[in-house]
Amino acid sequence: MIDIAIVDYGMGNLRSVSNALERVARGQKVLVTGVADDVRDARRVVFPGQGAMPDCMRELDARGLRPAVLEAARSRPFLGICIGLQMLFDASEEGDVPGLGLLPGRVVRFPATGLIGAGSGKLKVPHMGWNEVQQAVEHPLWRGIQQASRFYFVHSYYPVPRDRSSIAAYASYPSPFACAVARDNLFAVQFHPEKSQELGLKLLSNFVVWDGIPAAPKHAIEEPLAGD
Repeated sequence: MIDIAIVDYGMGNLRSVSNALERVARGQKVLVTGVADDVRDARRVVFPGQGAMPDCMRELDARGLRPAVLEAARSRPFLGICIGLQMLFDASEEGDVPGLGLLPGRVVRFPATGLIGAGSGKLKVPHMGWNEVQQAVEHPLWRGIQQASRFYFVHSYYPVPRDRSSIAAYASYPSPFACAVARDNLFAVQFHPEKSQELGLKLLSNFVVWDGIPAAPKHAIEEPLAGD
């Protein structure tokens, strides 16, 4: 039995993700795999991604992994990372490509100009580096992680969920944007836990023991978010 399958469709930062999970999941079988049956058989599934959304969707289909990923995202503890979060939504502006449609909403790009930080300095795209994450809901994957903890981001696009109750956290660049989503057995983050040192490892260690059940009801965020 595979305890944790990391989906390999040729586009993820797989070595870093695998190394981080092996560090926190001692005694469990962690497998990087591009085989659909492995994904179906795994107890938990991690869906990373890196690169352009059109390329990611094309490679996922070319390798016959879409049905297995959809099944896993609906049936067992499932963690999306970076593009692995964006691909869960209906569509992305990047290449005007449809996603997997598991979460209603779209993925949009930070504006090329007009991003001004708190010190009146211009912010660059991509959003790259450490940023505070504001938890919007109680969730088992946040256990032991304080509010406003900092995680590492590298991205030019971000999700705009249509169902705001699915937002599990947000960050600001400079306006607040959704940076984590959660629904039932699915949790996904825009930042990179595998690059976020001890707090990233804490989130991953929470995932490897999570039973796929949220701990508390979700509450919609009332403040305006980027992309609304």
